[in-house]
Amino acid sequence: MKRPNPPERLLELDPIDDMDFEPAFELKEWIWETFLDSNSDLYNEEHEHLTYFNKRFFEVLWASSAFIKAEKYVLGQTEKVMINVGGWKKARQEKQMINWFGHVPTYLITIDARYAAEASDADFCALIEHELCHIGAKRTEDGEMIFSPITGEPKHYLRGHDVEEFHTVVQRYGASESVQKMVDLANEGPIIRKANIAHACGTCLLKLA
Repeated sequence: MKRPNPPERLLELDPIDDMDFEPAFELKEWIWETFLDSNSDLYNEEHEHLTYFNKRFFEVLWASSAFIKAEKYVLGQTEKVMINVGGWKKARQEKQMINWFGHVPTYLITIDARYAAEASDADFCALIEHELCHIGAKRTEDGEMIFSPITGEPKHYLRGHDVEEFHTVVQRYGASESVQKMVDLANEGPIIRKANIAHACGTCLLKLA
């Protein structure tokens, strides 16, 4: 399945004054086929726990532009859907989700359509996998997934980043264990080849040179 393009309607909106959203059904299907299907070139077992849930577990939304948080542009966001309790507020929020997706998902991934339209295949894949990684599975000390005795599904949580540090701290005091792990992985080089990305995204192989 070729990498889906964001809707032209969203790209034509003013990025400051006309923020809008649109369900990304094709993008969600592409995510399942590209990263969650064990037969895919870009399959990642890190996301295996997501396959224990049905496809309604998370939904994907296009946003017409990014937003700024802590003086940085946010190009993607994963959130656990939390409906505010109480009267119209709860009903209104549930109605919005139902209008978009037909149900209220457990997690919502939002992607900046403007960035997606211009990003390289590798950058786009990295953004999508970054957001998928935020949907974590609770595990034992031995790394085994913990399953709910009620639903039989993995216990899940909104997962933070593996490394959060300031450049100046690393520069002055050296790399902590988690930062050093990130450095080691970077030095080993990416395990995904450009050809695999091209096949998954539908990019012409002539662009690989």
